[in-house]
Amino acid sequence: MEQIIWFFYNFIFAIGYVLILPRFLLRMWRRGGYLPSFMQRFGVYEKRVAEELSAMPGRFMIHAVSVGEIQVAFRFMAELRAQRPGAAFVLTTTTSTAHALARKMIGPEDVLLYFPVDFPFIVRRALRQINPAGLVLVECELWPNLVRQMAARKGTIMLLNGRISNRSFRRYKLVRPLVSRVLRYFNLLCAQSGEDAGRLIELGADPERVKTTGSAKYDLAGAPYKIEENFITRLKAIGFGVLPGLTIVGGSTWPGEELALLEIFIHLRSKFNGLKLVLVPRHAERRKQVMAEISGRGLEFNLWSTCRAAGTAGPEKKADVLLVDTTGELRAFYAVADVVFIGKSLTARGGQNPIEAAVCSKPIVAGPHMENFSAVISDFLEAKAIVQVRDQAALEASLSSLLADEKERQCMGARARQVVQDRAGAVRASVDLFLTGNFNHG
Repeated sequence: MEQIIWFFYNFIFAIGYVLILPRFLLRMWRRGGYLPSFMQRFGVYEKRVAEELSAMPGRFMIHAVSVGEIQVAFRFMAELRAQRPGAAFVLTTTTSTAHALARKMIGPEDVLLYFPVDFPFIVRRALRQINPAGLVLVECELWPNLVRQMAARKGTIMLLNGRISNRSFRRYKLVRPLVSRVLRYFNLLCAQSGEDAGRLIELGADPERVKTTGSAKYDLAGAPYKIEENFITRLKAIGFGVLPGLTIVGGSTWPGEELALLEIFIHLRSKFNGLKLVLVPRHAERRKQVMAEISGRGLEFNLWSTCRAAGTAGPEKKADVLLVDTTGELRAFYAVADVVFIGKSLTARGGQNPIEAAVCSKPIVAGPHMENFSAVISDFLEAKAIVQVRDQAALEASLSSLLADEKERQCMGARARQVVQDRAGAVRASVDLFLTGNFNHG
C-alpha cells in the first residue's frame, strides 16, 4: 500500500508538472530574473554554488515560497543564529520576486537557491549536495518527496508558522493517505493557531509533535527596517506627503482592486482637498494593465520607477496617482499612508498580510476575503484594529469616514500596532523548540 501511494503521487505530479510547465515558463519570461538559475530547479548548481555548499556541510535548509514567507524565514534564521552562533543556512525559494528580495538580505555565510522540483531523483541530487542538518518548511509547504528523502537522511524536519487554509484543508483531505504519511515524518509542527493545529492533527500529524506558537508574522514588527534615504524627499518632489493632502495606499492589490480604488478616489477627491492615491500591485509586471486603467479613468499618474530614476528633483509631471512598479518597498509606502487598503481581499480571495501596515500604526481596511490570514484577522477584529468591508460601496464609505476623522485614524493605528506587540514571540518559541528538541522524535 505504501509503495502504491508514493507511485501514484509521483505519477500524478509528473503529469501535472508537464501540463503547467508552459504556463510556468511564460511567467518566468514575463517576470524575468529567473533564467540564469533555472537549472537549480533540477538540482544542478553552478560551480561557485557547488563549492560553497561543499565547503560547509551541515547547514540548515529553509524553504519559503514568496516575499512574506521569506521575511519569516530570515527572522527565524536571525533568532536561531543568536542562540547558536555560527549556524549557517541554505535558503530556497520559488518565485523570482522572493528570490530578488532574499538576495538583498542574504548574508555571506548563507546560500540562496531556487527550490528543486519535487521528483525523487532531483530531490536526492539536491540534498546530496546541500547535505543539510535539518529542514524547515515555512507555512504550508508539504513537499512529499523532499520530506521523505530528508527523513531517510535522519535529519530533523520542522514546519514553521504552519497554516492550513480552508482551501488547502479541503484539498488535503482528498489525499489524506498521502498527507498523513508526509506529516508523520515531521519532528515538529509549529502552528499559527489552535484551528491550524487541529487541522494538522486531523490530517494525520502526531498530536505530541504539534505546537501552537502563534503567527510568526507578528515578529516582523521587531525586524530591522530602514526607509531608503531620500525616499520622503522623492515623494514630496511629486506632491505626495505634502499637507493638507491625505494619502490612501492600496497594498498588494490584485486585478479589479486597482479599478475599484480609482473609482473611489475619483469620488472622494472632491471631498478631500489634495487627496492622493498610491497603488502597489502585488505583481509589478501588471504595470501596463494598471496604467491603462488609470488613463482610462482620465487620471494623470506617475510611475515610481521613473520618480526614483529622476532623483530628488522629481519628474516634470505631478499627479494625484502614483503607481509603484518596483518591489520590496511596500512597507515604506505604508509608513507614509493615512489609510491602508489590504489587497487580494475585495475582488480576489485569500488576502495579503495586514501586519506590515499595523507595524506602521496605520488604520487598515480590508475586503471580505482574508482567508489566508484568518487567525490574524480575528485578532485585529477583536481589538477593533481593522475595518472589514463586504463590497466596493462599503469600502468607499469606510475610507471616507477614516479620512474625515484624524483622531480615529490615530487611535485605530495605535490599536493595530498594539495587537502586533502583544502577539509577538512565535519565532523565538519555535526556535526554542527546534533547538532544545522539546518534541517527540520519529
